[in-house]
Amino acid sequence: MNNQFNPDKQHTLYKPIHISGTGLHTGILVDMTLKPAHPGFGIQFQRVDLPNQPLIKADCDLVTDTSRGTTLQMGDTKVSTVEHILASMVGMGIDNVLIELNGPEVPIMDGSSSPFIALIEDAGVEEQDAAKAWYSLDENIYHYDDEKRVEMVALPALDYQLTTLIDFNSPVLGTQHAGLKTIKDFKTEIAPCRTFCFLHELEMLLEHDLIKGGDINNAIVVVDKAVSDAEMGRLAKVFKRDKIEVKSEGYLNNLELRFPNEPARHKLLDVIGDLALIGYPIKARIIANRPGHSTNVEFAKKIKQYIRKNKHVKNVPVYDPALPPVYTLDKIEKTLPHRHPFLFVDKIVELTDTHIVGIKNVTFNEWFFPGHFPGNPVMPGVIQIEALAQTGGILCINSMPEGKYDTYFLKIDNCKFKQMVRPGDTMVLKMELNGPIRRGICEMRGTVFVGGKVATEADLVAQIVRRPD
Repeated sequence: MNNQFNPDKQHTLYKPIHISGTGLHTGILVDMTLKPAHPGFGIQFQRVDLPNQPLIKADCDLVTDTSRGTTLQMGDTKVSTVEHILASMVGMGIDNVLIELNGPEVPIMDGSSSPFIALIEDAGVEEQDAAKAWYSLDENIYHYDDEKRVEMVALPALDYQLTTLIDFNSPVLGTQHAGLKTIKDFKTEIAPCRTFCFLHELEMLLEHDLIKGGDINNAIVVVDKAVSDAEMGRLAKVFKRDKIEVKSEGYLNNLELRFPNEPARHKLLDVIGDLALIGYPIKARIIANRPGHSTNVEFAKKIKQYIRKNKHVKNVPVYDPALPPVYTLDKIEKTLPHRHPFLFVDKIVELTDTHIVGIKNVTFNEWFFPGHFPGNPVMPGVIQIEALAQTGGILCINSMPEGKYDTYFLKIDNCKFKQMVRPGDTMVLKMELNGPIRRGICEMRGTVFVGGKVATEADLVAQIVRRPD
């Protein structure tokens, strides 16, 4: 990551970039295009080969398979082996990107993140005029899996640091560990490290036709048993090689280790990629003993739950009118169909893929005050909810690809009015997604803050509808 970029700002790609490659497990040649995205969009995959070109957000709640990599799924739409491209996004500080694929699996390339890093550097990284909301921990978060002998912990820290330890009872690998003190070193220290597997796993996968895109150059193969000449011949034929040998160190030939502990470093790469599915950038020290995709994802869910449970307690929005807005009134009018006197959002000051903060300055000149409690002006509660709805509409539309959209609210629940809103007040309107957007349906939690206190809150459900061209 280029040190000139501000880690407290959101970033995207400077221009679209394209790469093609084979899926490790499907063997399907896939074209993948990475496109810039606006602030708050997050990382989303799009299957452009399917009807309606469905989107899948990079979210741990959407993981359905971790047996041979991490697979995201919504309905019948899947994207597999997402961990290496996600790790590269975290390593290069990319917050917002649309990843288009015309197949079901991210290309494996050489089994590492380096090809994706090179791609990102070719496009360039663009700093966006939007704050990046980091989430810190106030306590340790643990995850254990006794059956797999996995231990993981997230500790409070001032930066994002990771340590992994692996021990497969293998005389070839031995016990290895790898560490990353700062994400800025990801490109050189972790990204080049390729995936690995044991020869007995490789034989099983080949027998069940599960690595149709496998090649001897996109994985380190650890030979943990004696191998006959006939078996070597069969492997050479599968991988289209004249000859395959076992090197003295216990690895198949045709590659040189890039680091003595390359397997442990690749496990650290996988942890970074899988924890990107938390959906929130975190500052923590992660220690992972014998991690794997399934435990990484369960750990991501645990951290996500912690953040969602605690962030409302310490994340009352602080509005600084001196800072430039993320959305000006002009941009709001280009997004929403509302106009004076029925536009109740003056500007947007925070925007991520999961929450938005808008501002409404309440004046005595509002058209509703002369007829609503004359002489004792109080802002109608229904208009406060409408202001939240308009703010939430921007959040929903911002999550979609390019195009014109409208949001129509379907339901309002648990609405509470806790203090009156009067002329002179500044309403801070916060809307947060309760979960991933599914089939255009958004479930959100809305809160109106006045003077740092909750004035109004409600749960709202909306539907996103594309405007006809």
